Amino acid sequence: MTFDTLGLSADLLQTVAQERYEQPTPVQAKAIPLVLAGRDVLAAAQTGTGKTAAFVLPILDRLRQHANTSFSPARHPVRALILVPTRELAMQVDESVRTYGRTVPLRPAVVYGGIPIEPQIKTL
Repeated sequence: MTFDTLGLSADLLQTVAQERYEQPTPVQAKAIPLVLAGRDVLAAAQTGTGKTAAFVLPILDRLRQHANTSFSPARHPVRALILVPTRELAMQVDESVRTYGRTVPLRPAVVYGGIPIEPQIKTL
């Protein structure tokens, strides 16, 4: 199986190729088509098996249709919320969203506790 067969858009397939992903991991092969179809997925796999890409890539693909290049905050409502248990994981997921979504005109933001809230509110 290849990423080409999972139903991702051409621009995300290009990003996958630039990241040098050759074929999807088992969790990616199972999850990506389901998330693209709008299904809820609960997956468990060991560290390093591509779980983040398994949900971020199809979420970005689904959000592409709503993306725009406007600078107006009114044109950028919250369209997805990813909850994680730790600040470190939140930062890792944010980095993945930015990496995989570099061709998609979305504005990701990471919010977590332990720091002043005002800058985070401004980012949102």
